[in-house]
Amino acid sequence: MSKSFSKERVVVGLSGGVDSAITAWLLKQQGYEVVGLFMKNWEDDDDSEYCSTRQDWIDAASVADLIGIEIEAVNFAAEYKDRVFAEFLREYSAGRTPNPDVLCNAEIKFKAFLDHAMQLGAEHIATGHYARVREVDGQFQLLKGLDKSKDQSYFLHRLNQEQLARTIFPLGELQKTEVRDIAAKLDLPVAQKKDSTGICFIGERPFREFLNRYLPTEPGPIKDDQGNIIGEHIGLAFYTYGQRRGLGIGGIKGRQGADGTSGAWYVARKDMAANTLYVVEGSDHPWLYQPELVAEQASWIAGHPPVQDDYGAKVRYRQPDTPCQLVQAQDEQFTLRFTTPQWAVTPGQSAVLYDGDICLGGGIIT
Repeated sequence: MSKSFSKERVVVGLSGGVDSAITAWLLKQQGYEVVGLFMKNWEDDDDSEYCSTRQDWIDAASVADLIGIEIEAVNFAAEYKDRVFAEFLREYSAGRTPNPDVLCNAEIKFKAFLDHAMQLGAEHIATGHYARVREVDGQFQLLKGLDKSKDQSYFLHRLNQEQLARTIFPLGELQKTEVRDIAAKLDLPVAQKKDSTGICFIGERPFREFLNRYLPTEPGPIKDDQGNIIGEHIGLAFYTYGQRRGLGIGGIKGRQGADGTSGAWYVARKDMAANTLYVVEGSDHPWLYQPELVAEQASWIAGHPPVQDDYGAKVRYRQPDTPCQLVQAQDEQFTLRFTTPQWAVTPGQSAVLYDGDICLGGGIIT
């Protein structure tokens, strides 16, 4: 009697976009048994012009049909509200600028989604992220995607060994242009669909208008670096470090900043206790530059901090790695000292550490 061969089951997060569609197709080509899972993470205003969930589900279902795989919709809205959105509001209330994509990956896509996939009998999960996983001597490493302009390892730096052991990133070896080309050749309905931008639950709507629904406005003074009151802010939660637009104050004529803008004002500091926003003139002002940072809630991919050494770091997405020294690292906290002071280092954002292409982990800038 011949031995029956059972294919490994992979559950793919199908979002309705081109990246997850090609992820599913590639895995099917490689011989996996592929099941699509569409995650609904937000339902407060599904019917609004800004929420694309309904169209995304239609696109994901039509992709599954064309590829020839099953698809299931699962609702993680309650988990998302508890684990991601509540934290998002807490951080903004404290005057910081959080990155919900980092938290969504750690808490929803690679926790709630992973748990659900395991209940479906999956050996692995896969997503359309541009990143790579490599196993070296039983340890899993997270690597940058080969398409440097699309690399998403920054958003994945909180993943642990157990999560990486079960994750496949088929797009990590590809360029975005190749992904679009494959989709066009397959005649997928999402081949030309534009990439979603911004925070998933806000969509394309004005950010301040959205935040206003959840956080109270607490007006207070805007001061310059001399302590002079030059305007009024609507609430410290609504401003981020380095912000230039929407301050409601004009620049001073005749003053030229290093970036060629004449006397533009930039958010430089927040005094939460005094409810005061400090702004400075010109992007070259010393208050905007930081020689080092401290980060908390550290998460290390190897399960322990790296040795103190010279590395590269990103303090925001789409930034080239900037040379730095890890001068102190514990399980929960670390300090980075930069070779060149960094502009508008923003509390609440993630500082992510790299050793070449290897993402070592990171933490929340304090």
